[in-house]
Parts: sequence; structure tokens; C-alpha cells
Amino acid sequence: MADTDRRNVLRAGLALASLPHVALLMGCGSEPTEPSEESELASDSPSDPDESSAAEEPENESTTTTEPTTQENAMQIQYLEIVTPDVDAICGSYEKAFGISFGESDPSLGGARTATMTNGGMLGVRAPMRETETPVVRPYVLVEDIQSAVDAAAEAGAEVAIPPMELPGHGKFAIVIQGGIESGFWQN
Repeated sequence: MADTDRRNVLRAGLALASLPHVALLMGCGSEPTEPSEESELASDSPSDPDESSAAEEPENESTTTTEPTTQENAMQIQYLEIVTPDVDAICGSYEKAFGISFGESDPSLGGARTATMTNGGMLGVRAPMRETETPVVRPYVLVEDIQSAVDAAAEAGAEVAIPPMELPGHGKFAIVIQGGIESGFWQN
């Protein structure tokens, strides 16, 4: 089997298996949940008695770390693209399952019908733009400098499928492929 055929089989399998889960994980139609009272209580009470005495000691400058918080390191999906031969079925299913609404097709996004995600990003569902394009779910991560992000991915071994390109009215995007997985970068 040629590399391209293997890649297409993998893409189709991932797209079909991932569709419902990806939208749910990306925050369509639901608000982030608050930690439960039980989990808050568990985090307030250390399991090791030695930890409780250390936790009560005041921090000074020598023990304070300046590492970035998880929030600062978090990846934000700006655009989640779903390519499928049955756009209306996917949009209808997601509207019913997640209570979201898709707009009309947007020509600047390949004809994708879009819905807004709770993180402010967009979910776009579109048909293949050419006969050889297979179903895929492709996340586009928001970056400050798209060229630097693409360069870093290439240095890590990714194939640059589409270099940074302007999408009028939306920003810039790029697509890289690594390990058979397509990922995108998005710069507003």
C-alpha cells in the first residue's frame, strides 16, 4: 500500500472515530464545569502529615517558582475543521446533540458551515474540496507567530502540507502532518 493510501485510510478512520468526541472536548454547546466539592476537599487536605507542615510555612522569594502556570501553557483550538461528504448530517447531529447552531457556508473557509465554540473559536464542517480529499478532523491551534510555529514543527520532523496563508477576514492558517496526523496553526 502506498504511503498516500495508508495516510488516507488513517485519516478516514480517525475522522469517523473522532467526530463526536472531538466536538464535545472542544467545548461546543456546554459551559466548563466547576470542580466538585468533593474534589476541592480532596485537594485541600494533604495525604502526608509532613506535607501539611510544609504547606503551612510561608513562602519566601527563594522558594517561589516562576514556572508558567498550566493556563499559560494551554493550547487553544481556534478552529476545528471537519471534512465530510455529508455536511448536513454532521451539522444536524451536532445541533441536536450539543444545542449549537451552524451558519450558512463561508466561502473563505472552503464552504464550511460554522458554529462558535465556548472558547471563542469556531467549529467548521465542510465537504471535500477535491475528489482526493478524504474525511478528516483537523484542529488549528492558536499561535502568536505562525511562521515560527510551522518552523518548529518542521524541525521536529513534521511535513509542511500548507505553509502559512492568509484567509481574508479570518487570519492566517497553516497545516502540518506528522505521524499521519494533520494539525493546523491559526494566527489572528
